[in-house]
Amino acid sequence: MTGTRVKGVWVVAACGLTFAAMVRVDAQSARPLPDAGTFFEETQRNIERARGEERRYAYTERRTELRKNPFGHLGTGRTRAFRVTPEPNGAVIVRQLIEEDGEPVRDGKVERIDLERRRQQSDRRRRRSSAEDTMSALRFSILRREQVEGRDAIVVAFEPREDARPETREGKLALAFTGSIWVDEEAREVVRVEATALDSISFGMGLLARLSKGSTASLERTRIDDDTWMLTSLRFSGEGRAVLFLRKLTIDHVVEWSDYQKIPAGATN
Repeated sequence: MTGTRVKGVWVVAACGLTFAAMVRVDAQSARPLPDAGTFFEETQRNIERARGEERRYAYTERRTELRKNPFGHLGTGRTRAFRVTPEPNGAVIVRQLIEEDGEPVRDGKVERIDLERRRQQSDRRRRRSSAEDTMSALRFSILRREQVEGRDAIVVAFEPREDARPETREGKLALAFTGSIWVDEEAREVVRVEATALDSISFGMGLLARLSKGSTASLERTRIDDDTWMLTSLRFSGEGRAVLFLRKLTIDHVVEWSDYQKIPAGATN
């Protein structure tokens, strides 16, 4: 699963905040929690806006790699970093290797990823968008208000719907998890997601490895400028099996995004 795919899956999952339309009271402060319908609409709108803004930012992606040794053992290995830069039209991103295990790489491999072509291919295979698919796959409920780094956040629980029939990879992945989402109350932005797998989940399109039930996933987002929030980290942790060798494995797979830099309109690489 590429870094671009990882970001898409979890941003879409966070997009699916379909809260029950009711007002509940925070027991600690006796302040009413926000109206669920309005809260959902504003949060979803901000996430969708951030997804559009992604194509206007360059960033550094640092990730642990999955690797297999000659004896069939699979685990997390070296750390690699890439500088990802969008082309002016936002339809293509350029991904260049800049670091391996903390050491700079000169003239690293450059990959051009055509995002528009990927989107068109996906649209031809789907009757509905990944956001709609994820929203229909999960059930959400507002739990309480908490403090996150000194700011009020609304905690939202999510779980799969028993009658869900997802069509997309994002929707199918969402069905494997239950957990909580923290949403900054003032900004209406997702700050953190913590999830636990209800079923096994796959790496490498299911051909490389499967993590067992009880494995965990978490992500964090932060404000990178006045009104834009982006992903900063994603972690998968758990035990499972290497599919081809049937060997036990332990994975702590981390992806981090940093050094966001807005590309001026009309800029060139």
